[in-house]
Amino acid sequence: MAALKTVNDLVAFLLEVLAVAALAWWGFAFDGPVVVRILLGIGAPAALIGTWGLLLAPKARRRLPMPWLVVAKVVVFGVAALALAAAGGAWLGVAFAAVAVVNLGLAVVWGGPER
Repeated sequence: MAALKTVNDLVAFLLEVLAVAALAWWGFAFDGPVVVRILLGIGAPAALIGTWGLLLAPKARRRLPMPWLVVAKVVVFGVAALALAAAGGAWLGVAFAAVAVVNLGLAVVWGGPER
């Protein structure tokens, strides 16, 4: 069981990294002026990284308590899935959302999300 939890933690970390990449892809693919695309492509991932570090990271000083931690992660991963779909990868958005739901579900069942 410990090995499965470790694999789930690794998947959680990969989902976090992919969420940042999804927001960057969406921002740079946004249909608008170049300046807006650059601001969104850099600003959206930066906002996610900052929020994650302040509220969601395992060692965050102000980490959200359960169940708000899970709710916030569902929102973050949902936004990332929508960003993937909006950037032209609808099937990627669906796949990302499915993996995120399974990952968070397993983490909750196994005692709470570590990542």
